[in-house]
Amino acid sequence: MLCLHTTTSYLWFTKKTSLKAHQTVDFHLKSGWLAISRMYNAKAAKHDMTMSIGYVLLNIDLEKGTPATKIAPTLGLEPRSLTRMLKSLEEKGWINRSGSEHDKRFVNIHLTDKGRFQREIARRTVIEFNQQVLQHISIEKLTVFFEVIGDINRVVESLVVEERLTLEENNAVG
Repeated sequence: MLCLHTTTSYLWFTKKTSLKAHQTVDFHLKSGWLAISRMYNAKAAKHDMTMSIGYVLLNIDLEKGTPATKIAPTLGLEPRSLTRMLKSLEEKGWINRSGSEHDKRFVNIHLTDKGRFQREIARRTVIEFNQQVLQHISIEKLTVFFEVIGDINRVVESLVVEERLTLEENNAVG
């Protein structure tokens, strides 16, 4: 049996019980992330940004720059989405691209002074949100939250690996 705690009660259910949306793990993860996303996007819009642009800026190394190929996987972005975003950032004057003399496929992304300014806005916004969370939620609860999220990520990864193996087996047979 699995116990899922909500703010109003403990819900007990077995595999046979049908679940309402609010009784599922993914519902709470998604609704929490959507709320955070809306908040970040509202703040970012005041600075001609989106949450995604803020995350891209935060993931560009201030000193060495960052290879374009490393940004998309780090943030879970599709390469096409990142390409459009980088083009927009370049047009705004927030980034520069530099290619390798040895390999034209290699492109490094560097922040301009404007990009550094915008990155600092994004960095402060993330810090402020985390400080607000810490003011309202104890470090003990957050520690448990991080442990549980880590456990969920490991479950998801094992399911992804299992699915990949099943697909490979099916392709080998068929």
